Amino acid sequence: MAGCERAAALADAMRATKPFVTRFLAGFDDANRTTQAPNLPNHAAWCMGHLALTMNRFAERFDGKPLPEDDYLTGDGTGGNESTFDTESVCFGSKPADNPAIYPTLARSRQVFENAIDRISAALETMTQDQLDEEQPWGSGRFKVSELAARIIFHNGTHAGQLADLRRSLGMPGVIG
Repeated sequence: MAGCERAAALADAMRATKPFVTRFLAGFDDANRTTQAPNLPNHAAWCMGHLALTMNRFAERFDGKPLPEDDYLTGDGTGGNESTFDTESVCFGSKPADNPAIYPTLARSRQVFENAIDRISAALETMTQDQLDEEQPWGSGRFKVSELAARIIFHNGTHAGQLADLRRSLGMPGVIG
């Protein structure tokens, strides 16, 4: 089903966040994907899982598919492994742990993130004007679907900034310019 022009524009903007975020993964590997820096909130693996979880939660409202079982399990925050995130370790309010055993490898974290971008973009591009204008609960408020999509795009950018700060703090070279 084809959506409206506004839906296509939101889907394109969402897709554009994929290379914008993932370029900041340069220099991270499986040895440092969960490295934290003093006074910075999140590590690379957590960012990938958190962003993907947020996008999947949005998409599941519209495509009717559950959270991908290959990507997530729901446990106590310690059940993740080299291929699967534990939702409780990357959800809103979770605290990233420098414990590689409970987070997927960097390549798998990136794949989960990229799959979520593809999923949310596909959900967005089929929406009608009425669907985009429909209000949905999110967090402690209600927002138009189009506004939620814009918030998620901004959310992806916020965490890209956190990755840029983390890179700087860890002494990694810049990736822009």
